[in-house]
Amino acid sequence: MKKIINTTNAPSPIGPYNQAVIVGDAVYISGTIAMDLQSKQLIKTNVKEETKIVMDYIGAILKEAGLTFDNVVKSTIFLNDINNFVHVNEVYSSYFKNDYPARATIQAQRLPKDANVEISMEAKIF
Repeated sequence: MKKIINTTNAPSPIGPYNQAVIVGDAVYISGTIAMDLQSKQLIKTNVKEETKIVMDYIGAILKEAGLTFDNVVKSTIFLNDINNFVHVNEVYSSYFKNDYPARATIQAQRLPKDANVEISMEAKIF
């Protein structure tokens, strides 16, 4: 059985998907971008600020599922420019207190709404 997770503290899906889905002890968090919660427009300032917004949104999704970043076991980061890798790492690393999760970082030709960064995660319920 699966449980759907959605919170008003993160952007509503812009397509036929949910913010997260729980199956057993696994939580799958959809790709998240820096969208303004009210206007639904992309917040496009700089990649560090966008990464912070995305990580805060993912934190809200995790909280809705009763979890924290300590539960994250896998992250996938999509960048429109791989040269932003260092800037994203500066922000991303500050959200983890203990061991970092496994991760893949990929340069994508184009992200939804022309975002600079999109992040998805997988977490486990311990």
